[in-house]
Amino acid sequence: MIEVYSWATPNGHKVHIMLEECGLPYRAHAVDIGAGDQFKPEFLAISPNNKIPAIVDPQGPDGKPISLFESGAILLYLAGKTGRFMPEGVREKYEVLQWLMFQMGGVGPMLGQTHHFRIYAPEKIPYAVDRYTNETKRLYGVMNKRLAKSKYIGGPDYGIADIAIFPWIRSWKNQGIDWNDFPHLRGWFDEISARPAVVRGVEVLASLRKPLVDDKARETLFGKTQYQQR
Repeated sequence: MIEVYSWATPNGHKVHIMLEECGLPYRAHAVDIGAGDQFKPEFLAISPNNKIPAIVDPQGPDGKPISLFESGAILLYLAGKTGRFMPEGVREKYEVLQWLMFQMGGVGPMLGQTHHFRIYAPEKIPYAVDRYTNETKRLYGVMNKRLAKSKYIGGPDYGIADIAIFPWIRSWKNQGIDWNDFPHLRGWFDEISARPAVVRGVEVLASLRKPLVDDKARETLFGKTQYQQR
């Protein structure tokens, strides 16, 4: 039984979906990031960057427990553990990996900033809103162009690059996106949305998530609490 320490966010959903797709038994433990659970010593012991998700697999590669943080690393680990959603061929594997890195280095950070400045920032700064909204549209364009010639993000088969990217664009409305501008990406999105494992994965811990409307939660996530040395 894999222990998953997570919350209902895009990065959390990546791992929930992957576990559902692989059919691995797991138990989800809520880490309420608005309440500061991510700063508890027991969570920092497995996720020193105080970010969700993290996992503990009691049956690691050598038969001993292993803990992992960073959603991309967890996806790679689960793909290796199960032999699923990652091509075996070297060329094909690197094609998928480049798109996984595209998500980790581009889609996640940039769309995260778009969410922050469009929705959560106490002051709406036009320069920041425009900067990140425009970058989000640029990234959508990159994915749309890719999917005009490839069935899935990483190649001909559904895999971890798709699983990594999908949760981030579920909030396309909040990102200022008009689907009419990205028809190939929209078709891919609709197909992924309908996968039974994806439907199940995005529901994990979703009932516990609360809107970030109170000052304490905002301070925990975006204020001085986030930047204390631990």
